[in-house]
Amino acid sequence: MTNNRRRKILVTSALPYANGSIHIGHLVEYIQTDIFVRFLRHIGEDAIYMCADDTHGTPIFLKARSLNITPEELIARYNIEHQKDFGDFHILFDHYYTTHSPENEKHSKRIFEKLTKGGHIFTADVEQFYCEEDSMFLSDRFIKGTCPNGNCKAKDQYGDVCEVCGMHYDPTDLFDPRCATCGKTPVRRKSRHYFFRLIDFEDRLRTWFSGGSALQPETYNSIKEWLDKGLKDWDISRDAPYFGFRIPNEPDKFFYVWLDAPIGYVATTEHYCKVSGKDFDEYWFNPETEIYHFIGKDIVYFHTLFWPAMLMGSDYNVPRSVYVHGFLTVNGEKMSKTRGTFITARTYLDNLDPQYLRYYYSTKLSSNSDDIDMNLEDFRFRVNADLVNNIVNIGSRSVTMLVNNFHGKIGSMNSETASIFKEFTDKMDSIKSHYMEREFSKVTRTVTEISDRTNKYFSDNEPWKIISENPAQAHETCTFSLNVFKFICTILKPILPKMAAEVETMLDIPDQKWDEAKITLPNDHKIHEFKHLMSRVEKKSIDKMILSSREELQRKAEPKKSVAPVVAEKQQKTVSFEEFAKLDLCVGQILSVEEIPNSKTLYRLKVDIGKIITLIAGIKTSYPNLESLKGKKIVVVANLEPKVFKGIGVSEGMLLAAASPDGNAILLELANEAECGWKVL
Repeated sequence: MTNNRRRKILVTSALPYANGSIHIGHLVEYIQTDIFVRFLRHIGEDAIYMCADDTHGTPIFLKARSLNITPEELIARYNIEHQKDFGDFHILFDHYYTTHSPENEKHSKRIFEKLTKGGHIFTADVEQFYCEEDSMFLSDRFIKGTCPNGNCKAKDQYGDVCEVCGMHYDPTDLFDPRCATCGKTPVRRKSRHYFFRLIDFEDRLRTWFSGGSALQPETYNSIKEWLDKGLKDWDISRDAPYFGFRIPNEPDKFFYVWLDAPIGYVATTEHYCKVSGKDFDEYWFNPETEIYHFIGKDIVYFHTLFWPAMLMGSDYNVPRSVYVHGFLTVNGEKMSKTRGTFITARTYLDNLDPQYLRYYYSTKLSSNSDDIDMNLEDFRFRVNADLVNNIVNIGSRSVTMLVNNFHGKIGSMNSETASIFKEFTDKMDSIKSHYMEREFSKVTRTVTEISDRTNKYFSDNEPWKIISENPAQAHETCTFSLNVFKFICTILKPILPKMAAEVETMLDIPDQKWDEAKITLPNDHKIHEFKHLMSRVEKKSIDKMILSSREELQRKAEPKKSVAPVVAEKQQKTVSFEEFAKLDLCVGQILSVEEIPNSKTLYRLKVDIGKIITLIAGIKTSYPNLESLKGKKIVVVANLEPKVFKGIGVSEGMLLAAASPDGNAILLELANEAECGWKVL
């Protein structure tokens, strides 16, 4: 990294699935990656950014059939939509492609054949559910049933993962299975499948991990646990009907989507090289090329075990690092369709400036894989305070005074301001390190400190007051402030590329590179009048976005067949007042929340109801940020018979929550005026 040779770098983001819209949770990753790549280009590195739609698998097949269109039509629609959304968030891919491409089929077959020749592929019979009505094997999304997690048992779940508790399982683990197409109960039959012998690559994977740069420490610890438990063979085939690539010489068997999806990185690069005239081999077969993947922590297993092992076994370059980020919560809770916080990219864009989200995510992003929270009030405050009232304010004040009082011409800085400016530019090395280490929150924190000091200097010197008696000093103050504004915008260019470009036009300067940030504008350089850059975020805009999100998702929501009869049955049942009066409903306040080891759904809560009691509550998936629960005033059933949770403890009551259509539990909250122990009537 210290020599002057430009590094050849290829960066990817995980491929969005082509059966739904991009939402603000997805955008954490693409904005993070875009900032990283833009910075690499900013400092002069030869970096490209590849991405594509992930287009194969059963969900694509089923959704296309439900819409009475072909899978090809479906993925073409989403490809256009996704590219438009990404472009409007200023995410600059060098190439955006599709996994349903001839290049991807070629490389998938090449890798499969290489692994087969190396003895890493074998076939074995597996037992699967088979629908005699539809005459087909049922894998993943072709089957539904009850979640096998004893603490969950959610109904109407698909055959790969429970959408309520998050548990992964095999389709044959489901309780009460039924065909997702016809609803009939399936039978068990054997089918011959292809498997990848992952254990063959254990030593090479351990060597790759042990270098220390391939994975973040917390990711490495998770992977090491999987390695130590023993790597399992990976089923890489699926039976027809399926949308994907056929396995060579197998008319009714297809590559599992997780085999060909990451190969989309390779295929997209090849197509990019074809249209741009670059050498494809330099990226995927030259070991000096640096490959970096950005992914979410939900797909770590595939990207840090299967994917590098496939590359190792077929002589492609292995990534230098796989950077893992956390999930997004909104207001401390899982994104919710009912609350309107499951916000699509387009709904956000219809209401707010994309630069706000790019900046806000930057203030939260670091090099670890911790979840990040988008608190909407904090979002509004941070954008208004940092961007509008602080950074943009420097430009507005200095440009306006220079244009109105000095014909738009730049002056000079005195020894004091020159010294302060150098103090600021001396921070460039540390800011550069923050960018390289993906510590974007440290970048924004440093810039905020610089802008705070600059605004204070401007206010303390009051150039608007002294303009008549001391125009030279007023000119100097405005010149210093404007040079700092140029410096800040150049430093923030990877985060706010649109604003940086608008400022360059306003200041009549060319496209600024990283090292040009420290160069001051020359004496008598003429600038243009100030153009509006950014408005304050109003609460009504956020409220409108939430309302629009809720309405949009209600329109798109597919009716759940099981909802109507359940609701009707409940409405028909009645209880006497005497029976209802037996319930002791009272006000409780959550004092503390504890994680329960090895449980994906349960928290242990200490609740004050006039006395302190313990509740075991299955609300973890709905409230992943446990800190957000502390202090809430809730409704508690205080006279419920205690329930023993084996290996966990005793629950001395029950909290009340509403069950939303998307599976979230929404606590019934009370006003702060309600005191602990009060009866709820």
